[in-house]
Amino acid sequence: MTAAAATAAALFFVLWWMLQGEESPWVPAGLAASVVMLVAAFARLLVARKVSRQRRIPDHMDWHNQAESGRRSYEDVMRSRSMHAAALRALQRQSLDADAKEAPEGHRHVYELCADYVTGAERALQAPTIQPEGRMALRAGVERVRELQKHHLLAWARGSARALTHEAQKRSRLFEKVETANRALECIDSALKVYPDEEQLNVSARAVREFIISSRVAHWVELAERAAFKGYYQRAIDCYRDALYYLTRDRADVAGEAAADRITREIELLRVRLDSGDVIHSNPDNQNKKGRRRR
Repeated sequence: MTAAAATAAALFFVLWWMLQGEESPWVPAGLAASVVMLVAAFARLLVARKVSRQRRIPDHMDWHNQAESGRRSYEDVMRSRSMHAAALRALQRQSLDADAKEAPEGHRHVYELCADYVTGAERALQAPTIQPEGRMALRAGVERVRELQKHHLLAWARGSARALTHEAQKRSRLFEKVETANRALECIDSALKVYPDEEQLNVSARAVREFIISSRVAHWVELAERAAFKGYYQRAIDCYRDALYYLTRDRADVAGEAAADRITREIELLRVRLDSGDVIHSNPDNQNKKGRRRR
């Protein structure tokens, strides 16, 4: 600003000297000098804002990286009212970003950040040197972050379970279906350990378990139908019994009872065929024995 003032003064006197023959030469000279000062003041304002922002970012916005790198602990961050407010704003922005992207891993990351925030805030609240205003702000922040923590954990569990269930549906082999679906159950169970009374998680867990049961039952029913079509009635009965085992063991609702009744009727029909029809054609082992006798 000193250099700008000197430049404006020099420009004023130079223009005044050059316009001596004109009427009121000090008017254009004064306007030119004023323009120089206005430009300098505007440039100074921009530079001051930029410097202030750069100084504020390491101390306020990068609170999580500083705590992870050891330069500051979460407890120290929470003791500073300005850094605590900046940490809360940063968490809220990351929460909005995770909701917008709808990626399960993003929700998991925000959940972990919220857990770090709550841990640091609770430790800071135990310090006797914290001011009453800061204590009230910390408690309000903890309540808000706990809500975000629950929201993102549920969103992560729900999104991960949905993605893994869709992946399991695309698998062709039974053990791959069950293995992928069990991974979905593990995600839900990990969230249930934190929020055991959350109904959304229980509903998701039941849906995944029903998918596993239906996959197993459908697998054994398909094998039984193939065996019955080829005339292997005893093998078909055994496969139907396996399907009935998984159905009655893991599913006790109305739909499960109806499916069990249908399978039981199929077993009875196959027993009638087995008793009244050609036993040899109903068992592949008997066919092999008959072939050996003929040879």
